[in-house]
Amino acid sequence: MPTFDDPFDADRELSRAGCACGQHRYEAEHAQATLAMRCEPVAGEDKRYEGVVASAVMRAMFPRDAARRAFLKSVGASTALAAISQFFPLKTATEAFADAGLPEKKDLKVGFIPITCATPIIMGAPLGFYAKHGLNVEVVKTAGWAVVRDKTINKEYDASHMLAPMPIAISLGLGAQAIPFAVPAIENINGQGITLAMKHRDRRDPKEWKGMKFAIPFDYSMHNYLLRYYLAEHGLDPDTDVQLRSVPPPEMVANLRADNIDGFLAPDNICQRAIYDGVGFMHILSKEIWDGHPCCSFAASREFITTAPNSFAALTRAILDATAYASKAENRRQIAEAIAPANYINAPVTVLEQVLTGTYADGLGGIKTDPKRVDFDPFPWQSFAVWMLTQMKRWGQIKGDVDYKAIAEQVYLATGTRKTMAEMGFAAPEAAYKSFVVMGKTFDPAKPDDYLNSFKIRKSS
Repeated sequence: MPTFDDPFDADRELSRAGCACGQHRYEAEHAQATLAMRCEPVAGEDKRYEGVVASAVMRAMFPRDAARRAFLKSVGASTALAAISQFFPLKTATEAFADAGLPEKKDLKVGFIPITCATPIIMGAPLGFYAKHGLNVEVVKTAGWAVVRDKTINKEYDASHMLAPMPIAISLGLGAQAIPFAVPAIENINGQGITLAMKHRDRRDPKEWKGMKFAIPFDYSMHNYLLRYYLAEHGLDPDTDVQLRSVPPPEMVANLRADNIDGFLAPDNICQRAIYDGVGFMHILSKEIWDGHPCCSFAASREFITTAPNSFAALTRAILDATAYASKAENRRQIAEAIAPANYINAPVTVLEQVLTGTYADGLGGIKTDPKRVDFDPFPWQSFAVWMLTQMKRWGQIKGDVDYKAIAEQVYLATGTRKTMAEMGFAAPEAAYKSFVVMGKTFDPAKPDDYLNSFKIRKSS
């Protein structure tokens, strides 16, 4: 898994030396200090691009990593920067680079559902991450996933918080007209759970769940696929042995309280709110089904990416920056306070702290601790998309042959995100595919049909 606490590396010293006030190792540190009013802003925007341009020039002069690092180590970043400036028009190039990177549109609307899965998107507004990257973003609270989809397709939103499978479904024309969408970042990994009504506290064996009613947020969701997977692994056919209902996350607790459903697989803040209100208990965390699974994504249409590439790039950088901040445990309480208000998640800070810190009440009198209950890692693994496609086919959402690799690489922008993460000083995987284990079964993204055919319970059976 990538780490955001990247060690000091001589290969990046030039870009670090480009801090606008000269007091910080990273330009990002300077920006954060400025936002926190610990540091005065520096006039003009060009300075923040100087390190990037200087680093690019140095790479052109010394294409071999070892030679470049040896030179930097021997003379130091400041001397190297001065030397480059003597024979290369660094100031002119920096100004051109800055002008070329200006957002075509600074005032943007980004839709979100009020759940902790949207943490990087939501916190980007109150904690200043959008402003830091030159944008004025209004994050718009939205009632349900179909509304998010429709408003984004209709261009009422420039980009959106979406369930990780949604951009694939939209691109394939499942449930809506086919419009190419793309995912530059995963919003969260883990962070869901199966919650049952208190009356079922003695029915912990899923084999006893025949006839029960469960809520999921949307048909094209990891929640749907994970719950179906979990039920099927316990011998239940999710299409005949139980009832699955699509319910917007904010309405799930009320439906549980009203006895309209027996349980749900939902975002952790919904699970924790049911526990907080005394109407449900945590049966299992989603990470116990698949540790490291994706849940939600940050998505935009290909049209927006093409017509406003600099705005899209700035949005992506802001999301990656916010995700890096959210990935650190020491920031989680501050984030909980920032996203709790009514215009964001509208939840007690206590509920959000229990989700984000991983120390939580389980609804059965116990206190559990799991720091990775929810985590934040933005890299859009294309193997995630391949797995989702196998489940779409497993449950009859798509028919016929599927070009898994082509679809995954069209929608999940691993190459571009890897490049952007590297430019920002964040470590990213070199590959776009990896194997993982779901309930003891290994998924090999190179053999999706073998994986699909290994299941006894599926729509076609």
